[in-house]
Formats: sequence, C-alpha cells, structure tokens
Amino acid sequence: MVYIPGNQATLRVMYDVEDERQRQDAKWGEQNHPDGKKPRSAPFANNSSYQRGLTDRAARDGRLNWQHILREEVAEAFDAIGDDKALREELIQVAAVVVAWIEAIDRRGK
Repeated sequence: MVYIPGNQATLRVMYDVEDERQRQDAKWGEQNHPDGKKPRSAPFANNSSYQRGLTDRAARDGRLNWQHILREEVAEAFDAIGDDKALREELIQVAAVVVAWIEAIDRRGK
C-alpha cells in the first residue's frame, strides 16, 4: 500500500467504501432494515457512558487504541436510536473513525 498524504488518503478510502457498497447492493439488493431497539442493559457492550469511561481511562493510562474509540462511537450511535437526526450524526462519527483507522493502517505501509 502506498501512503497518500492528507485528503487524498481519505478520498482513496472513500472510493474503497463506495466499491464495497456497490458489491453489497449487487449481492443483497437495497437494504432497508429497522434500526433495532435502544439497548437497555449490557453496559459493557453498548452503554456510551461506560464506553466513554473506558476510553478516557485508556487515554489517561497511555494505552488508548482504535477499539476504544470505535466502541465508544458505536455505543453513542446505539444510544441515539429513536432520534433519526442524532443517530445519523453519530453514525457519521462512526464512519469517520473507521476511515481514520483505515488511513492509519495504510500509513503503516510507508
């Protein structure tokens, strides 16, 4: 993988995402699933306050990783179920973290 700086790296990732979306649509057709229910329990998995605490603790301890960040963002999205505007905003944040993680992986190939 060749490292591409700045916005070009993001564009390359977005093109890869678009390619994958086209493959998904070709395989499954248009998908229109319900959002599911807002989680009520299982704080270790879904609760955004719990995940935020884990992320903050990891950052303080110098052991923050992409899993901490992504889990917190996904938990925030799950908490926003039922409010389409907030859910969309949270899912954009999830997507941005995923893109940032992919860019970090691509930079390793320098």
